[in-house]
Amino acid sequence: MQSVQKNRITKEIQDFDQRQKKSEDNGISILVVDNNITHWKGFINGSPDTPYEGGYFQIDIVLTADYPYKPPKMKFDTRIWHPNISSQTGAICLDILKDEWSPALSIRTALLSLQALLCDPQPDSPQDAVVANQYKTNRELFTKTAKEWTLNYASKNKQDEKIANLVALGLEEQKVKEALLRFGYDEEQAANFLLGG
Repeated sequence: MQSVQKNRITKEIQDFDQRQKKSEDNGISILVVDNNITHWKGFINGSPDTPYEGGYFQIDIVLTADYPYKPPKMKFDTRIWHPNISSQTGAICLDILKDEWSPALSIRTALLSLQALLCDPQPDSPQDAVVANQYKTNRELFTKTAKEWTLNYASKNKQDEKIANLVALGLEEQKVKEALLRFGYDEEQAANFLLGG
């Protein structure tokens, strides 16, 4: 890794830390995975007055050797029902993560853009055609489904419940939390990882 890239990434991490200490995080945060500054987990809170309200969404972020000249690779770890995010893979359709990326942007601006996308879906540029079609043709069902998915996959209470379930198996709480983070709060995958399966 070149020192210019390392300095840029380190500065971005410090910026997140400073904003969090000042409570200026705007509902977004990051965690560096396994002390690897090129692999992060991003977190965004669902905005009020949206089907994602009360949700806590995890995004996998990989910074390639070309960062910041090329966009980071980002995908949702948390399952979400949204026209611009694959309900199967978490892939994201957002212009700044593709052709509109600029080195002037940062991971923070990318996460804020994702948070804004949750407030303002773009069904005419979908990542998930089924969800986009539902959004366009049956908004009531879309909203109901998105709320259910938020409750089932992105609820803090559900995440705490998953931690308690795995700790009840005799696993160490900190290791459980790390495994759940690694696997986007997929309880089965985290359990298999922790139990060596």
